[in-house]
Amino acid sequence: MIPVCEPLLDGREAKYVMDCMETNWISSAGKYITLFEEKFSQYCGVKYGVACSSGTTAIHLALVALGIGPGDEVIIPDFTLIVSANTVILTGAKPVLVDVDSDTWCLDANLIEEKITPRTKAIMAVHMYGHPCDMESICAIAKRHGLYVLEDCAEAHGAEINGTKVGAFSDASCFSFYGNKILTTGEGGMVLCRDEEIAARLRLLRNQGFGEPRFVHQVMGFNYRMTNIQAAIGLAQAEMVPEKVERKRWIGTTYNELLADQRDITLPVEKPWAKNVYWMYGILIHDGFGLKKEELMRTLTSKGVDTRSFFCPMSLQPVFRGSDPRFPDISGSYPVSVDLWNRGLYLPSGLGLTRLQIEQVVSRLLECGA
Repeated sequence: MIPVCEPLLDGREAKYVMDCMETNWISSAGKYITLFEEKFSQYCGVKYGVACSSGTTAIHLALVALGIGPGDEVIIPDFTLIVSANTVILTGAKPVLVDVDSDTWCLDANLIEEKITPRTKAIMAVHMYGHPCDMESICAIAKRHGLYVLEDCAEAHGAEINGTKVGAFSDASCFSFYGNKILTTGEGGMVLCRDEEIAARLRLLRNQGFGEPRFVHQVMGFNYRMTNIQAAIGLAQAEMVPEKVERKRWIGTTYNELLADQRDITLPVEKPWAKNVYWMYGILIHDGFGLKKEELMRTLTSKGVDTRSFFCPMSLQPVFRGSDPRFPDISGSYPVSVDLWNRGLYLPSGLGLTRLQIEQVVSRLLECGA
């Protein structure tokens, strides 16, 4: 079986983890947390980095630090992982759904303003599957309406817009370092920001609101800390993130080359202003291919190729059919998001893939066609 993704630990991870163990700095204090925060934020071109326990907690921390709460609305894409909606709901605010662009599969900037109300507080831009959002347009809309911008960069480490890395366009940007991400700590996340006060609030909130004197709390906080061991792995990964990003791009462009002549498969794009890092190599299957998405995925599994479906849109999630006033309104029309769910899947995309494995994936995929 060629797996859809596997982590690649090819740097100094073991050395740094052993240092943590030999010195007993294994919990949420230690030098590697600071070193990892500094290394990764510097790579992204953002002044402050605050490491935390996951990409989900990174988004929740960022929303709370920006003051998002009950009565507020946050615009999110309909086509996204449910984390985008859940974290907004956890703050007491309400997610407002917007369809995505049919080329980039990211939040469609042309549809945002019609969803803005007096309660709108922020726009969450999710860089989807490695291709960045149109941040120039999104930031211009936010500026006109006095809104915060939050970037979800979980799937786009190292992606760029006109030469500037994602994460550098917003009031706060959030990264995941889960095992399938370009840079991994197993579980983990980070929030980047340019404002010193926001960074200080993020650090306060992630650590139970501990201030001075200790055990006297001015705010409600969370245990969203990253361990020194996770950060040690992260530092080793961050030391090699340029190479990892270029490896991902090589995997994506190799698939593009081998699938270029297939009329019944839509391949991922790379806009002229963008650098796509192909976190997962996603394709859309057309009716002329012969097999529907679900049948194709089952057939590929039988041929030793692991795949995953695209995300199910928020507007189709059964959980949001409830009456909670914080739930998003799912009564609208989101044709692009629904189409991506119906026809989209991604192929093996792990950093350790060889040219031979990619060729095998493509060969077995095309064997399934009409």
